[in-house]
Amino acid sequence: MKTYLPKIDVNQKKWHLVDAEGAVLGRLAAQVANVLRGKNKPVYTPHMDAGDFVIVINAEKVVVTGNKEEDKKYMTYSGWKGGEKFTTVSQLRSRHPEMLITRAVKGMLPKNRLGSVLLTKLKVFKGAAHPHSAQMPAPLALVG
Repeated sequence: MKTYLPKIDVNQKKWHLVDAEGAVLGRLAAQVANVLRGKNKPVYTPHMDAGDFVIVINAEKVVVTGNKEEDKKYMTYSGWKGGEKFTTVSQLRSRHPEMLITRAVKGMLPKNRLGSVLLTKLKVFKGAAHPHSAQMPAPLALVG
């Protein structure tokens, strides 16, 4: 059996708009990652970029369940001895709410060059305004 290679045209890429207000972080990230990869299309191929662009607005209003607001920690490491820094969800939400969604989606994408390319198609914004209105994004209905 041969590998199916669909004709992927850059002009066929669509733009989707997602409102994160009241959405659960993990469920939102899983659905956004599927659209970025193109798993919602019949021409999905695992090693190709068949996905669409996704704009996420109201990133600061995303919801986490349970005690994750204070218990979940994000770690960054500078490379130096003792250079670990831990940040909770509430601290990250107050400083950079876009990073909450970006880090969640990044964890659900492939860990290779394709994953890096797919992540560039994700646009996350703090408020309800975004500069991509010229692309005429269609609202994406979230399931669950």
